[in-house]
Amino acid sequence: MTQLDRYVLSKLMALFGFFALVLVSVYWVNRAVIMFDSLISDGQTATVVLEFTALTLPYVIRIVLPVAAFAATIYAFNRLDQDSELVVMRATGTSNWRLARPVLVFGLIASVMMALLVNFLVPAAKARLAERQQEVAQNLTAKFLTEGTFQHPAPGISIYIRRISDLGELQDIFVSDSRSAQTSTIYTADKGVIVKTETGPKLIMFSGMAQTLRKPSDRLSVTRFSNFTYDIGSFLKAGKARAPKIDEMTTPRLAAMMAGTGLDATPGANSAKAARDALRLELARRITQPLLAPIAALIGFSALMMGTFSRFGMWRQMSLAIGGLIVVQVLQNAAETSSGRDPSLWPSLIAPTLGGIVMVLFMLWWSGRPRRIRPKREAAA
Repeated sequence: MTQLDRYVLSKLMALFGFFALVLVSVYWVNRAVIMFDSLISDGQTATVVLEFTALTLPYVIRIVLPVAAFAATIYAFNRLDQDSELVVMRATGTSNWRLARPVLVFGLIASVMMALLVNFLVPAAKARLAERQQEVAQNLTAKFLTEGTFQHPAPGISIYIRRISDLGELQDIFVSDSRSAQTSTIYTADKGVIVKTETGPKLIMFSGMAQTLRKPSDRLSVTRFSNFTYDIGSFLKAGKARAPKIDEMTTPRLAAMMAGTGLDATPGANSAKAARDALRLELARRITQPLLAPIAALIGFSALMMGTFSRFGMWRQMSLAIGGLIVVQVLQNAAETSSGRDPSLWPSLIAPTLGGIVMVLFMLWWSGRPRRIRPKREAAA
């Protein structure tokens, strides 16, 4: 790599880091605010919110990396043009094809980052996030025991708690159990606590009263107690072991399944053929998605090279670059839609990459073609 390549590459990497940091921060904060409102309203702590938002970070980075590579390329070469450095490079005989080399290296570096995210970090983060969401869903205090409101965790069960102290003590408890057709019982207590046992969570109530109505005689019996243990685990669904989805598995595990190991256990597959198509589709996504980073960078570079120096800047070339990126994104959306409906169409995912390569080659050829200088017409005598 020559000194020119290192110079251009250093500028691209510095700007890439800046744009990636800005875009990730904006996108991540937006998702974090939505998740914060949802989790805090469910009674979760700030630690859980931070953990959940951190687990979404690899997915956010994977989304913004191609855009950051595109923005860094546009900004870097526009700055080189404004500082007349690009004019000097061209004056020394450096062609556009030669200038594309550091851009290609830069795109491949971004592609390697995306490959690590897509094949390892994003699936691992998704799997961990799904596990934590299942654990939080089983958190009784957060889901069922909310102070000041009536909760109905199961048919025939109503729970009301006036206040939950900072130590987790429940104050002024009301529990109505009418699951049985023969009896209906209402429990009231001054305070209580939830205790986890081997057989499930138990609600221990202190200084309370149980009113039982027996049918069809409509006879009411009242029992006062100093402490009473109520099995709340009996009406809560036990957490089932969740089978991981395909997008939550790392690529080596998918490759092993593709080879035949555990193919019948593919979630959502009705047959071996459907399982193989689903695996091929996911593997094709993980192969083609990292290629979007170098394509985006090269589209931005080749579009800027189609114009000559102008005191008014490169706004037309920038508009062309944005249009080219939009075309690639449209192809990407169309391929995702068609392959999502029919996984056997997974080869269509290569269409955005091929379309981007054709677009880059055409623009570089167009920018490097010999220009014919038209002679000025002499004024008519």
